[in-house]
Amino acid sequence: MGLRINDVAPDFTADSTAGRIRFHDWIGDHYAILFSHPKDFTPVCTTEFGAVAQLAGEFARRGTRVMGVSVDNVADHRKWVKDIEAVAGAPADFPIIDDSSLTVAKLYDMLPAETVLPDGRTPQHTATVRTVYIIGPDKRVRLTMTYPMSVGRNFAEILRALDAVRATDGVPIATPANWVPGQDVIVALSLSTAEARARFGEVDVRLPYLRFVRHAV
Repeated sequence: MGLRINDVAPDFTADSTAGRIRFHDWIGDHYAILFSHPKDFTPVCTTEFGAVAQLAGEFARRGTRVMGVSVDNVADHRKWVKDIEAVAGAPADFPIIDDSSLTVAKLYDMLPAETVLPDGRTPQHTATVRTVYIIGPDKRVRLTMTYPMSVGRNFAEILRALDAVRATDGVPIATPANWVPGQDVIVALSLSTAEARARFGEVDVRLPYLRFVRHAV
């Protein structure tokens, strides 16, 4: 069975473009995003890593650290980063780890455990490795997304999902469809309407089970 929401994210130690990293220590008391891709020097992944580089300030403002996972080695990563930065017009200074052993890919169920990387491999050999994990400061999985190799990720949506995770973490609220920061949120069913008013103020009751309150930023 793969990782589930609220499972403890597996710890690991790996070499990266930022040196040797132990994952849980690297997270510290921050949120973290771990995202993987099929191979260095591939077109879709170059645009994706470029998008992350451009959003570095947004992740930092949210107290979130970002780490890329690749099935190639650190020497290749460092060469590839030059291409990423040229496309993005921004420094790609987040760590990219060497997962040529598939250790992390298997820990995080990013591809079948029996997968073997042959010499002269192509992206097709690791086609399932395009996964996103949002992990909380307590090292538990908050959200997962998995994309096919042909579909580039929408990092604006990943950022929006991160905002929703942070907004609802440990608070009896939920976010409605298409929510963005600044919009109203939904009161959890664990609170009565009276309790919601005492805690949040005015409650907009649209259905007995669908109640909105303002979200305090």
